[in-house]
Amino acid sequence: MQSVSQFYMEPTRILITGAEGQIGQALVRLTRNDPHFSVTALSRRQMDITRREKVSEALAAELPDYVVNCAGFNRVDPAERNPQWAYEANQKGPALLAEICGDMSIPLLHLSSDYVFDGHYASGYTEADDAAPLGIYGDSKWQGEEQIRQQLPRHIILRVSWLFSDSGSNFLLKTLQQARSETRMVAADDRRGCPTSADDVARVLMAILQQLVNGAEAWGTYHYCGAEITTRYGFSEAILAAARQYEQLKVSELVPVSSKDLPDEAAERPASSVLKCSKLLNTFGIRQRPWRSELQRLVRELYESGRLEQAQSRGVGAGDADQVAEA
Repeated sequence: MQSVSQFYMEPTRILITGAEGQIGQALVRLTRNDPHFSVTALSRRQMDITRREKVSEALAAELPDYVVNCAGFNRVDPAERNPQWAYEANQKGPALLAEICGDMSIPLLHLSSDYVFDGHYASGYTEADDAAPLGIYGDSKWQGEEQIRQQLPRHIILRVSWLFSDSGSNFLLKTLQQARSETRMVAADDRRGCPTSADDVARVLMAILQQLVNGAEAWGTYHYCGAEITTRYGFSEAILAAARQYEQLKVSELVPVSSKDLPDEAAERPASSVLKCSKLLNTFGIRQRPWRSELQRLVRELYESGRLEQAQSRGVGAGDADQVAEA
């Protein structure tokens, strides 16, 4: 008779880069008590993906079964002013990861963005649609994708849009900060997309990983976003409504405006960031979750835990060097 120990399988070893970013943090939380995965999470300080020696050293030391790249330069307007930063993190970094992962036969899961598209398809984008980035940020993300495709057949590229969470620099925290300090706010009513929580993206990544571990060979590019299309104005309305359950906000007026009237934007944004997710559903059986329920949960946790005050005392833009998607 076989002993119980003979049926025991070693946990799958996962190395996460960009561990201090929104999705990196969400992955760490999600896998913390999962006995099926042994996770090593490295921040940029611990493993800079743009430095060959750091990548080689980390992979040789950890020998992961899979690498999940959550690192990148994802601040859209600064990318226009400092293109070298964007291309270093979003093109060179993924290229190095793909090359070294290929040498070591390690599959790579990589996060990308809706900004690889120009936003002219109001109905939404599939994975088969041609990329047409509008600016430096989108182009750097597209170039990084192409480097991975050319160098590493066993890869998953997951494009996400309108990311929000309780950390870093994202639309949710920026909106809450503004609503607590100003009486009048404006938001674009001509930009359409699907907000997506970092926790939801982490769920999707782990669901994909579980199927890869069990033998799925469905490599390639996929889309994921939260269920329900809205505008930036509609998303702002939902954020304010959720927050007003916990405090009386200072803001009394939210005004819909054209994106052309928004100040301080160096980069052009896609008018439509809607991603179609049917390929992910048909391949992995992963369904979209409503972003509104994710938003309600996250706002409740921010207020009840006191993390909203902590985030704003640190400054909304702090700690976003590892972020995956610009809000």
